[in-house]
Amino acid sequence: MKGLVIKSTGSQYLVRMDDGKVLLSRIRGNLRLKGFEATNPVTVGDRVEVEEADGMGMITQLHDRKNYIIRKSVNLSKQFQVIAANLDLALVVATPISPRTSLGFIDRFLSTAEAYNIPAGIVFNKSDLYDETVNGYVQELKSLYNTIGYAVFIVSSVNADSLEELKGALKDKVNLFSGHSGVGKSTLINTLIPGAELRTAEISSYQKGIHTTTFAEMHQLPFSGFVIDTPGIREFGTIDFDKYEVSHFFPEIFKVARGCKFNNCLHFNETQCAVLDAVRNNEIALSRYESYVSIMMNQDVFK
Repeated sequence: MKGLVIKSTGSQYLVRMDDGKVLLSRIRGNLRLKGFEATNPVTVGDRVEVEEADGMGMITQLHDRKNYIIRKSVNLSKQFQVIAANLDLALVVATPISPRTSLGFIDRFLSTAEAYNIPAGIVFNKSDLYDETVNGYVQELKSLYNTIGYAVFIVSSVNADSLEELKGALKDKVNLFSGHSGVGKSTLINTLIPGAELRTAEISSYQKGIHTTTFAEMHQLPFSGFVIDTPGIREFGTIDFDKYEVSHFFPEIFKVARGCKFNNCLHFNETQCAVLDAVRNNEIALSRYESYVSIMMNQDVFK
């Protein structure tokens, strides 16, 4: 029987079968032995084959994925975690305050989505908390990322009108929400899906989010489509990219890099580097270049 994984709890999965039945399932042991070094061989969004026995399911086969998005499971770990599979849109939910999401985190998420050919964008949440200065900053970021080619939504869960554009982008798609704990992913989903009643929590006095989503789970949107809620991520660790390909995952850098003198230019201190010239001339945002350098340093480019 074929089904769709709609929730992962680490060792068990909820699978919605094609006939509508939902089965609590485990994976057959040999699925773990296929050379795929992820901590989780099956993830939310996967299409699977399931055998049922005594009301329980056994996942016996994983169908080919059209895409998936991953992150390092822990710092310095060579293993990685598959966050979700078969996505139409991956959105990083961010907040400039309460708590603050760094641009480095946003860019690592976007570059990973680029690496796995997943359309991506940004949701700046909690806009009801922005003062004039913060709102101006977010509007500048929206302009920057729009220019690069990313969809950007500025929303508030307490302002239904602010969600209309986001709803249009989510409609008829399988969407992923990812981000730090405390940025309001679950509250946002509760607003988009009346009755979802996902657990939420207040931000701590140290401006750190409290983990309320423990496992990834897919929810059906009332206006057609799905959204996958994920546990809060403190740091988004990129996997081991080829150092010569990292620039490919920054669209504006990749475009400008065609003008570099050397085909293998890494855009650090090479002569006649079009990317460095573009940064100096404010044609590439310094924050984006700094995110590129951060990822490159993580790849040990000077080995």
